[in-house]
Amino acid sequence: MPNSNFTQTAAFIWSVADLLRGDLKQSQYGRVILPFTLLRRLECVLEESKDAVVAQAEKVKAMNLPEEAQEKMILRATNGLSFFNTSPMDLGKIGQSDIKDNLENYIQCFSTDAREIFEHFKFDEFVGLLDDANLLFKVVKKFATTDLSPKAVSNHQMGLIFEELIRRFAESSNETAGEHFTPRDIVRLTTSLVFMEDDEALTQDGIIRTIYDPTAGTGGFLSSGMEYVHELNPKAVMRAFGQELNPESYAICKADMLIKGQDVSRIKLGNTLSNDQLPADQFDYMLSNPPFGVDWKKIEGEIKDEHTLKGFDGRFGAGLPRVSDGSLLFLMHLISKMRDTHNVDGSVNDGGRIGIILNGSPLFTGSAGSGESEIRRYILEADLLEGIIALPTDMFYNTGIATYVWVLSNKKTSERKGKVQLIDGSNLCGKMRKSLGSKRNLMSEDDIKLITRTFGNFEVVDARELDKPTEQKSNRGRQSSTSKTAAPKTFASKIFNSTDFGYRRLTIERPLRLSAQITDAAIESLRFAPKLLNAPMERLYNEFGTAWNENSYGYLAEVETEVRALIKAEFSELKEKQIKDLLDSKLWLFQRSLMDKAQQLQTAVAAMSVGKEMAGGRDAVSNDFNQFDITMKDAFKTTGIKFDTKEKKQFFDAVTFKNPEAEPVIKKVIKDTAQPLYGSFNYNGKVVEFQPDGDLRDNENVQLDSNVTTTELIQGYVKREVLPHVSDAWINADKRDEKDNEIGIVGYEIPFNRHFYVYQPPRALEAIDEDLALVSDEIMSLLQEVRS
Repeated sequence: MPNSNFTQTAAFIWSVADLLRGDLKQSQYGRVILPFTLLRRLECVLEESKDAVVAQAEKVKAMNLPEEAQEKMILRATNGLSFFNTSPMDLGKIGQSDIKDNLENYIQCFSTDAREIFEHFKFDEFVGLLDDANLLFKVVKKFATTDLSPKAVSNHQMGLIFEELIRRFAESSNETAGEHFTPRDIVRLTTSLVFMEDDEALTQDGIIRTIYDPTAGTGGFLSSGMEYVHELNPKAVMRAFGQELNPESYAICKADMLIKGQDVSRIKLGNTLSNDQLPADQFDYMLSNPPFGVDWKKIEGEIKDEHTLKGFDGRFGAGLPRVSDGSLLFLMHLISKMRDTHNVDGSVNDGGRIGIILNGSPLFTGSAGSGESEIRRYILEADLLEGIIALPTDMFYNTGIATYVWVLSNKKTSERKGKVQLIDGSNLCGKMRKSLGSKRNLMSEDDIKLITRTFGNFEVVDARELDKPTEQKSNRGRQSSTSKTAAPKTFASKIFNSTDFGYRRLTIERPLRLSAQITDAAIESLRFAPKLLNAPMERLYNEFGTAWNENSYGYLAEVETEVRALIKAEFSELKEKQIKDLLDSKLWLFQRSLMDKAQQLQTAVAAMSVGKEMAGGRDAVSNDFNQFDITMKDAFKTTGIKFDTKEKKQFFDAVTFKNPEAEPVIKKVIKDTAQPLYGSFNYNGKVVEFQPDGDLRDNENVQLDSNVTTTELIQGYVKREVLPHVSDAWINADKRDEKDNEIGIVGYEIPFNRHFYVYQPPRALEAIDEDLALVSDEIMSLLQEVRS
């Protein structure tokens, strides 16, 4: 069967759905079609050795051996296969009478691993449904006449058929197709990138290599990896390992590995992140397409425990990404599985290589110090990342977002050490004649070869235009007479130092500048608590406060019903605790006491300000909070008034306001020499530190440079980029990196698109004006037609 005909075979198999329509739900079609397809494939593979296996089973049965020992004896008659079926029946011989019992007995005659596949499909349940609907014989007959023998359908082609059937199943059941398998063109590209460096595996007879996929799906990556090596070196031995969460996908993957002669005990079912069932294994090659943007909240406890308790002895020592996206957890899991470059005895190993498909989020999400940034930091500082390739959009069945292939290795070639290659392959695709789900684009063999060759040669390629057809635009509606020139489709490759993606995040402070003015309005505002309770208190005071006297001030118990109704109508955001505070006279009396004290201080300050800076009346403004603070201390002393911390904050918040023209507020006087870059200044004959203004606080990312010290790096940057614009700024030296204890927190991000951005000049204003004039004329013409 030519590769191009796999869709026809898949469509023929899926036509079984016509028999099921009306008796089964559409979402159940795949649960019948997939296991029957597997069953037919397995019996076609077993056909040549069937007679010998049945005869051997009769002999072994008489030996009365344990089941495991029986299976080992029977496997000797399978001509090298790792599974068998001891029944003399097949789908073509089952017959219509007692078909349900016969079919179930036929399934039970498979070896343990093969039988488990059907258990995960809950095959007996659906056999019962078909039998009840009098459809079982028709379905069996349909599959019995379908030739899925290895001579008619190769393993590769069978994989394509599986993919197409699963895609149809996912669409019919409204599931996410991309959770089950990865498109073949993306599998081929990723596999080529990962295997290309291993000359021994591609040439040496009898070489043994292991391949692993922690999100195995239906086994597409495992199959492709084995096929890639065998195409170039048929004598190489490939051993496949994997783990999959979805039972149906696991069943298909296990069946595929069974057919290929693999030891399917290495294919595990379960959650890879929370329950790694291959904990002690390391691998030569790892390939994975983890789900994009899937949260890990269900397993948060297990992941955090491993991170905290095991650190770098576990898988997640570098850090944890946000709970909303677990992509980087899979990447760290794979890194922990890379084969060591040296054995315990000191002998050299070949190390491991990883190819993983991720969306754009792991490139840049998370600022310095975040879990994502720390993971990128670990990868780049450990020099594990070889390259990242940007793929075209609309390449996957379930999403059209931008995706990237990351290639990692713990044994880089000498020319790649300390380097990272970025390849922009986002335009290397062609439109599919017919979309498959969200997959509208397809990478050709030539596209894959171009990327593989560029990566293999470690080559810098300046943006060059590709010979790709421009996208067809819709001709519906008005078209611009001077349309914008379409951006050229380009291909490019760039090479960077690993440190080019690192930066230090400096915290830049500026002084708090306050003016002070003790006004009657400011004093009156203290009658009400700040923030959330301010507006409700004012509203209640206006509604009920006119009836209060000295003995009843703040007493609302008698009107609690009215108060609650008003709050519910106008301040529904308040919680019960806050409502109870409003109903408690203690709050009202506290605020009135504060207001009374403030009025006394206002009078004292007015008296002391005569002939001084604040001369000019009770409402005089001071633009030097430091002097105002001294005045207030004298006023407190004169009046004997004392404020607790809460009262003091409310009072000063009420009588001060930020003013960029005011003097900076002094935090403390120090004895050290002034260092303006780090926040100590000569001010009025003293060395002082200013109170920082949180609203003016800013962060600056300074790119790492291994050629200079951290001190030179950050001081040079601030003098060059910050001080010319804000001369009173300084570096917060308390914000230091936990690992190197240097000023500034180290972060890493890979701004892929920024490095490959191609500027497109805007259209000329004259052209835009011309379009507007044409549109205006057309509108006026249409209006004229309406009037006539």
